Amino acid sequence: MLSRRQFIKATSATTMGLFVATQFGWVQKAVAQIPGGTLDPHSVPKYQTPLLIPPVMPKAGTIKNKDGKNADYYEISMKQFAQQILPAGLPATTVWGYGAVTADTKRGLLLHNAPSLTIEAKHNRPVRIKWINDLVDANGDYLPHLLPVDQTLHWANPPGGESGRDTRPDFTGQPTPDAYIGPVPMVTHVHGAVGVGDESDGYAEAWYLPAAGNIPDDYATKGTWYDFFAGKANANYGANWGPGYATFEYPNGDRASTNWYHDHTLGMTRLNVYAGPAGFYIIRNGPYGDGAVVDSRFGTPAVLPGPAPKENDKFPSNKTYYEIPIAIQDRSFNADGSLFYPDTRAFFDGITGPYIPDTDISPQWNPEFFGNMMKVNGNTWPYQTVEQRRYRLRFLNGCQSRFLILDFNQIPGVEVWQIGNEGGFLDAPVNLTATNGNRLLMGLAERADLIVDFTNVPVSNYILGNVGPDEPFGGGVPGLDFDPADPASTGQVMRFDVVPALAPDPTTPPQFLVLPAAAALPPETFTRPLAVLEELSAFFADAPAETLLGTVSGDPNVAPGMWTKQLWMDPVTENPQVGATEVWEFYNATVDGHPMHIHEVAFEVVNRQAIFVNEDTQEVQVVPGSVPRPPEPWETGYKDTVIAYPGEVTRVRAQFNTPGQYVWHCHIVEHEDNEMMRPFRIGPAQPGQPGT
Repeated sequence: MLSRRQFIKATSATTMGLFVATQFGWVQKAVAQIPGGTLDPHSVPKYQTPLLIPPVMPKAGTIKNKDGKNADYYEISMKQFAQQILPAGLPATTVWGYGAVTADTKRGLLLHNAPSLTIEAKHNRPVRIKWINDLVDANGDYLPHLLPVDQTLHWANPPGGESGRDTRPDFTGQPTPDAYIGPVPMVTHVHGAVGVGDESDGYAEAWYLPAAGNIPDDYATKGTWYDFFAGKANANYGANWGPGYATFEYPNGDRASTNWYHDHTLGMTRLNVYAGPAGFYIIRNGPYGDGAVVDSRFGTPAVLPGPAPKENDKFPSNKTYYEIPIAIQDRSFNADGSLFYPDTRAFFDGITGPYIPDTDISPQWNPEFFGNMMKVNGNTWPYQTVEQRRYRLRFLNGCQSRFLILDFNQIPGVEVWQIGNEGGFLDAPVNLTATNGNRLLMGLAERADLIVDFTNVPVSNYILGNVGPDEPFGGGVPGLDFDPADPASTGQVMRFDVVPALAPDPTTPPQFLVLPAAAALPPETFTRPLAVLEELSAFFADAPAETLLGTVSGDPNVAPGMWTKQLWMDPVTENPQVGATEVWEFYNATVDGHPMHIHEVAFEVVNRQAIFVNEDTQEVQVVPGSVPRPPEPWETGYKDTVIAYPGEVTRVRAQFNTPGQYVWHCHIVEHEDNEMMRPFRIGPAQPGQPGT
């Protein structure tokens, strides 16, 4: 039987090939149990732990920035600690997480957790954060990674020293290297931050090691761009950087939105984030905030479900929250409670070597990873008590490679409306119950702001399901085009325990919400055809060696355009001028969907259209006579991550207003760590920047 890749290559037409392949059963079928660690997911009791509603990160104080604006100041470190992720009675898990190291009041919660506390920001009020790498033990010596770090990728590479950092090391003539066990680099990215300076964006080569006492003298302690950005930070907002830390500033001029923060170190994002450090970053107020939502019945401000957690709330809280952020992540564990992540490529496809340098296959990197348990806000399969009323739930897909299709169909009488995505409010509420079968598709890093109405749900306990696949997602219908997730494990997310309402619901029914529509971006002056690619091994059949991005020649809307693959190390090819509006076209020449993320901007989804893919000539072309498919209703307004489906070109429009060096990439973290990330520059090269 042909594999999907072989079949689609034979057809040379990805769109039609995928359709035929799915109809006639060439899709890889999910196994009954997803491989993982030594802890069987079916043996782990579910719904033993109440959902942790992340508290709010305490501020260290308020400062004046160089523009004279009041700014909220935080000091946040990343530490290693034990956390009870599995139900009580099972072992605790060693993880990493962010947490405040100082607070401006005695009530400030100095708690490290995974996921971490929520940073609450206000529109147009800057936030300055001192991000501290504190991955050291009690003696101040560095802690090695919890997971296997593959040294054959293009990665931070501290042991390479200043001349070899941020490279793909050459192991020619040497044995295949073991996993790296040295000090861990980190650099934090606020995902969704718009208009942020490049020095504060968490550029992948601006990492830094902890200020540990035992770092070898020949190691690089900071990335290639660290010193350059340190100089910019000092000049632009008067911050000093030093050993083990960097200080970033976020202007928060974008729309009220649900952002999040996580590590972004070159070639290590998949591992650092899997270890735990991530959290919500919510921007409120402003002309597109909650106060701008109108009740169409009366023309008055609408009432959205609340309250949400606030700074200095008691922990555990004595409040009932009706607005709750929910981060969904997939993980696997060993019987001792430790995190499981594969330490060999053999886990993915049985390739036991030879590896680099004797072939083109990396020894530890896996093209994708699917955990076999669902973790929600830091616990496996928690439960949340809800009243028969409306709630506002802000969902984040924080998984590694897993697309989620959240399924509310096991909750009778529920009504689910989406009112926002990554860039803030949609143009209008979308009734997912009426129009989308009570389901919500979420690509990696996508967010969804939902009103979930439990008013007519009978008092009882109900499961929020997931019918996304336990394998790469290429579109289609669960049960028809792919097997849904294992119903006994990853097909369950969390439980809602519905109880009678304690008081009348004062919130506005979502069908009467008038949302503040995003201002349209200016017309584009330039269109960039870009390629989403996969490189197969030259030594092993049907084995991905790396994932790639690239450029496409000519105009594939008119005639076939040839793609040129680009590596992280190659010169910048995407260079919008400051203030320019461009359409970026993602031509997906692979057989899987990819969530594409562009830093620094929020974009409009323009449309999608069918393409032909010819792998032999390395060409793509829009199918003549095909009709562009408009954005989905939940993709209106602004976004920062979009699903690029196989066999299609996905078009987005963005305005590039902040000069500097940024990145764009696939947010399947295993992909971005192995060449599916590219630098881009807004405006001219900066004097003194690395490489000039």
